Amino acid sequence: MSGERAESQSTNRARALAPRLALGLLVLSCFSIAFAYGSAFLTAGAPPAAPWALAFGTAGALSAMMALGASRHGRLHPLTLGAITASFLIVAGGFGCALALPPDEGPAGVLALGLPLRTAIIIYGVGLLPLLVLPLTYALTFDQEILSESDLERVRDLARSKRPLA
Repeated sequence: MSGERAESQSTNRARALAPRLALGLLVLSCFSIAFAYGSAFLTAGAPPAAPWALAFGTAGALSAMMALGASRHGRLHPLTLGAITASFLIVAGGFGCALALPPDEGPAGVLALGLPLRTAIIIYGVGLLPLLVLPLTYALTFDQEILSESDLERVRDLARSKRPLA
């Protein structure tokens, strides 16, 4: 009997792994963002690492919140995990590219889709590209992860049991 209890406890701990990792990433990302904002108040100005901390902290916080929202029974579908990872890489990469570009943009600077290059990277790469990845992943995993037949039947049973008596 105690062997079954130990196995059940280890299963419950393993099930809660995805939310725990996501919470850890969220806390780390929030500290990174806080460092970036807090360093702006230094008398010598923000260190060169501050914008990078803000970029990666923002991408990490976004990804951690997506993982918390998408975890089901303490786990993430592999396709969902891939989409969250891709979103992190897209957002962090977009911010990183914008930060890494030389600061010599001017009126004769390069335009991408009608916008200055940095602006185009942020709007199209950070803003729009994840909007293509996430709904597609949601659609592909809906039947398996979001609403299964057993979930639907459970909702129907609850609805039948809660009907007012006439």
